[in-house]
Amino acid sequence: MEAVLSAGIVLGLIFFYLGLGVWVFAGLLLVAATALWLVLGMSIDRVGTIAANIAYRYASTWELAAIPMFIWMGEIIFRTDISDRLFRGLIPFVNRIPGGLLHTNVLGCTLFAAVSGSSAATTATVGKITTTELAKRGYNRSLALGSLAGAGSLGLLIPPSIVMIVYGILAEVSVSRLFAAGILPGVMIAALYSGYIMIRALMDPSIAPSDNVRHGLRDYLVALLNLSPILILMVIVLGSIYTGIATPSEAAAVGVAAALVIALFMRQMTPRLFVETLLGAVRTSCMVCIILISAAFLSTAMGYLHIPANVARAIGALDLSPLGLILILSVFYIVLGLFLDGVSIIVMSLPITFPLAMQAGFDPIWFGIYLVIMTEMGQITPPVGFNLFVLQGLTGTPIGKVAVYAFPFFCLMGLGVLILTVFPEIALWLPNTLYG
Repeated sequence: MEAVLSAGIVLGLIFFYLGLGVWVFAGLLLVAATALWLVLGMSIDRVGTIAANIAYRYASTWELAAIPMFIWMGEIIFRTDISDRLFRGLIPFVNRIPGGLLHTNVLGCTLFAAVSGSSAATTATVGKITTTELAKRGYNRSLALGSLAGAGSLGLLIPPSIVMIVYGILAEVSVSRLFAAGILPGVMIAALYSGYIMIRALMDPSIAPSDNVRHGLRDYLVALLNLSPILILMVIVLGSIYTGIATPSEAAAVGVAAALVIALFMRQMTPRLFVETLLGAVRTSCMVCIILISAAFLSTAMGYLHIPANVARAIGALDLSPLGLILILSVFYIVLGLFLDGVSIIVMSLPITFPLAMQAGFDPIWFGIYLVIMTEMGQITPPVGFNLFVLQGLTGTPIGKVAVYAFPFFCLMGLGVLILTVFPEIALWLPNTLYG
């Protein structure tokens, strides 16, 4: 009974503080501090000491250094014309496929995700070009926006991924293995998206007007030249990680240096642009890191209250099968995704769900990929789906409509989770092959 009361108090505090509209990190800090003081009777000094120790421990974690670096690299790409070159480079390769240029949303986001760790950044960077171009060429608006919302979420799954770094730190698993595990599931979900677009286009050709333009060898060579900045960054970042030359944090720094060199070579890097990218990276990095530290404090408070152990014991008493557990967790994460961003979802839930998954026999690397996909689904569900806000800002379309447009891709992600659960080797084969 005491455990239920403690869990109820913490849950009530979360709804109370976040309902006041305070910043997420402040709400998490207040929930943790209030719970320790109210339930356990800790002194304010003791609570402050615990918070300070957690902040120091996480601030000195080497893996966190990768987060600002990957964000900075994404800022450099976003503020140059690399995204425009990406769109032009994909046109010859997708023009003759059913669905035509709609596939630039999926392929563009897939490629950009490989050099950015953010879903919102992926959606914004690719969307600032494709939303205008597809509308100008008469493509179906709902499918164009829906596919962009869904494909933009691949920024969390295809490495490098900020959310994977956060999970790796909290679950104490190899970030490099997580990165390797995200590649095939990311490609699989991208293939599901493109397959859906093709089926829709074959059923109703009017959604993707055909321009009947045939491209020659020169067009493909120019296209590859336009794609070269993204491809070079992919090879440098991912290649350095998987060959063992660099850790994810070191690869992120190398990626930033390469992005700066490419921007200078393209004669687009000015002192003003440099400062803008740096400030943008600092703002986003501070937000992510302070949420991570605040949620770690909340996780510690929940540990003191024995909530994770008690919840795990209660669910364990239900004697669920592994598939039954995944079903319950999926519903749980879909509900969380309605209200929280991906980093907050992971850091708040992991102390409870990770022991349950390990007890059920799931591989921690596989569970990380599953969890990332579930947080991806939250990126396109109202009222707090970040990708929906990005597309509203780009196009002026109400969030409700964008959410309706994105719903088929939400379902496709659910199908991806089902496939990954039935065939876990999709996620585990590559890290096991590369790292044994």
